[in-house]
Amino acid sequence: MSHHYSGPDFGFPRGDARLDFTDLYAFPKPGDASKSILVMNVHPSHLVDPPGPTIAEPFAPGALYEFRIDRNGDGVVDLAYRVQFRVHEDGSQTATLRRVEGAQASGKGDDGQTIVEALQVSTDGDARVAEVGDYRLFAGWRSDPFFFDVHGMVNHQQFTGDDFFADKNVCGIVLEVPNSDLGGRPVSLWARTLIGEAGDWVQVDRGALPAQAVFLVGEERDAYMGAEPAGDDRFVPVFAHALEHTGRYTPEAAKRAARTLLPDVMPYDLTRAASFPTNGRSLTDDAGDFFVAVFTNGKVTGDKVGPHGDLLAEFPYLGPPHNA
Repeated sequence: MSHHYSGPDFGFPRGDARLDFTDLYAFPKPGDASKSILVMNVHPSHLVDPPGPTIAEPFAPGALYEFRIDRNGDGVVDLAYRVQFRVHEDGSQTATLRRVEGAQASGKGDDGQTIVEALQVSTDGDARVAEVGDYRLFAGWRSDPFFFDVHGMVNHQQFTGDDFFADKNVCGIVLEVPNSDLGGRPVSLWARTLIGEAGDWVQVDRGALPAQAVFLVGEERDAYMGAEPAGDDRFVPVFAHALEHTGRYTPEAAKRAARTLLPDVMPYDLTRAASFPTNGRSLTDDAGDFFVAVFTNGKVTGDKVGPHGDLLAEFPYLGPPHNA
């Protein structure tokens, strides 16, 4: 179900909903071909099992939320945008955006060129936006744009069109960047979350494509979440084994299908319209149907759920949160 609930047993990384990466989107800015919109959603507002709300605080203080960009197709990051949050005495949060490039981007840290500092995190229907040069940043609670029949999925793909996410929220980080930053040619993108631990930074979640975590359990899940796309070939046998079981693939067909999911990066050609899974992802692309088709080996091709109607035509594009 997208990348929601990537921890064990439909839980969260380190048991913290604020660290749970849910979806990545990348699309050309409407009306301006010189810029792109990158969206990283985290922190689902509600659990599936047992049902109920998660913590109200939007982001994990001090943690890092990163957009990762590979410019040359080697699975190694060349450019990263790092967003970090600070909590103030009144409980409000502010966001700082930094940009890092080259060897600095491939490491782990909270350094980099500061682009936006102390943007007020939005917790209600108002979208507070920072604009600095060619960049824009939003961070806060919004309506979750992901659409999927979760209960139908866990009921052996018996879909009824019941959209679990229709009234749910998510914490969005929306970044507008100049295409010149990305290199002006096709790139690969992914996102990750990190926490400070024992004097170092630890990657606890990462991804680009939907629902990768469902193929992993135990130590393999932890290894995958802490890995980089350049090493994803090692997980092909694990994914293939799961696909043999879930989709009744033959061993060779399962390996081919697994290689369509790995490495876990999103291709994005900024000169073309977004169209998941071949080029970026718009907020209305049906990633759920793509996943279901792969998961079931084409036996089921859709969940009878469509895009949400509360999306905005302008920045930050995500709809206002429900019950703000």
